[in-house]
Amino acid sequence: MTFTHGYAANGDLRMYYEVHGHPRAGEPPLLLIPGGGSSIETNFAGLIPALLAESLQVIAVEEEGHGRTAAAARPLTAENSAGDVKAVLDELNVDSVDVLGFSAGGHTALALAMRHPSMVRCLIAASTFASRDAVGDEFWEGMEKATLDDMPEVYRDADRRLNPEPGHLEQMFELDRQRILTFPGWPDEDLRRITARTLVLSADRDVVSAEHAVRMSRVIPGARLMIVPGTHGDYLGELAASGGDLRAMRTTLPYLLRFLEE
Repeated sequence: MTFTHGYAANGDLRMYYEVHGHPRAGEPPLLLIPGGGSSIETNFAGLIPALLAESLQVIAVEEEGHGRTAAAARPLTAENSAGDVKAVLDELNVDSVDVLGFSAGGHTALALAMRHPSMVRCLIAASTFASRDAVGDEFWEGMEKATLDDMPEVYRDADRRLNPEPGHLEQMFELDRQRILTFPGWPDEDLRRITARTLVLSADRDVVSAEHAVRMSRVIPGARLMIVPGTHGDYLGELAASGGDLRAMRTTLPYLLRFLEE
């Protein structure tokens, strides 16, 4: 199996990326975008080997201020990150990808599909939301009051290992908090412009309501819907949710592969 990694520049931002596995003739790679607070390892360490075992080629990125991608003098937004991802794909001479974006990374995946429709063949929007009414008032009140102590310990430990310099973890936390608090959402007419074959994926005990997942799947043209038993990301092997138990991921994976192969 091949593995390469590097950085792609988008203005002052240098986005870290990894490429796992070999290209498949006539098939785009699968791009993975982690959620807030996450690195490639905390979000996808269990999923990537399972995808490689199915002979998929995988590109994984880390968004601004996360993992090995340093922060820049700009806000962290879905649109800015979509531009960073495009820079990665341009650097790799990749014209088209399938995309799985989880949670806040799902915002970036949606923005990429809306801004660069020719680059996205399939879109899996996992545990993410497109409008602010997808979550209750208590979510927004909690985010307003959130402190670093509210961040899962596995995220804090992972960031300190990668970035031991003082202040990095606090900066990442505030980037994520402001990203969500200032998220404006997208009107339905924007979502209706998505041309990628789309799967809206959520869990029955997710942060996002099942009702919002249903509504997203009805607005995005031709979108499919999958709601699995579980919590926010355990079905992808996300470390904070799964605790390293990959049984839910192994149950969900065949459905994701079938969607990508349709």
